[in-house]
Amino acid sequence: MSTEVAEVEVKKSEPLFSKRNKKLISNPLDIDNPITVQVLGICSALAVTTQMKPALVMTLALSVVTISSNVLISAMRNAIPSRIRIIVQLAVVSLSVILVDQVLKAYVYEVSKQLSVFVGLIITNCIVMGRLEAFAMGNKPWPSFLDGLGNGLGYGLILMVVAFFREFLGSGAIFGFKVFEAIGLHYQGNGLMLLPAGACVVVGVVIWVQRSLNGYREH
Repeated sequence: MSTEVAEVEVKKSEPLFSKRNKKLISNPLDIDNPITVQVLGICSALAVTTQMKPALVMTLALSVVTISSNVLISAMRNAIPSRIRIIVQLAVVSLSVILVDQVLKAYVYEVSKQLSVFVGLIITNCIVMGRLEAFAMGNKPWPSFLDGLGNGLGYGLILMVVAFFREFLGSGAIFGFKVFEAIGLHYQGNGLMLLPAGACVVVGVVIWVQRSLNGYREH
C-alpha cells in the first residue's frame, strides 16, 4: 500500500482539497486501485458481478462501510490501545456492515438476496481492514474520509466494468435491459460469462489492461 500508518498528518492550514487530498481519491481509481494493483477484494469482484445492479449496490455498501469505518477509527485513533486495535477495528466495521445490511433488506430486498452473504463478508474485506490499519490509524478524519471514498470508488469502478462485460456478453443485457431484443436481434448469450470462470477471465483482462496502460512492471 502506498500510504503507511507513519505518514505525517495533514497540517491544520492545508486546504480541504489540497493536491495531497485529491490524490487520496484519484490514486485508488488508477495507479493504486485496490483490485487491479493491490489485488484486494477479488472474491466479491468474482461473485457479485453477473449483473450490474447488484454490483452497483455492493459498491455503495462497501463505500459506506469504508468511509464510516475510516472516519470513526480516525476519530478514536489516539484512544485505542495498540494491543486491541484490530478488535476495535472489527467492532466498528461490524457495526457499519450490520446497519448497511439492514438498510439493504429494507429498501432493496431482492438485490440484498442476490448479494447473499457477501454483504456480511465486508466485515473481513481486505480493502476495509487494510485502509483502517494503513491509513485511518495514522491520519485525521477528513483525509480518512477521502481515503475511504477513493478506495470505495476504485473498488466500485472495477466491479462495474466487470459486471458490464459479464452481463452484456452473458445475457445481452445492461442493468436488466435486453439490448439485443430491443433492436430486434437474437442473442444466445455466452454462458461462460455467467460462471466464476468467466469472471476470472474478465477480471484478469481488466487487470492486464489497467497495468499495461500505466506501464506497470513486476520488480
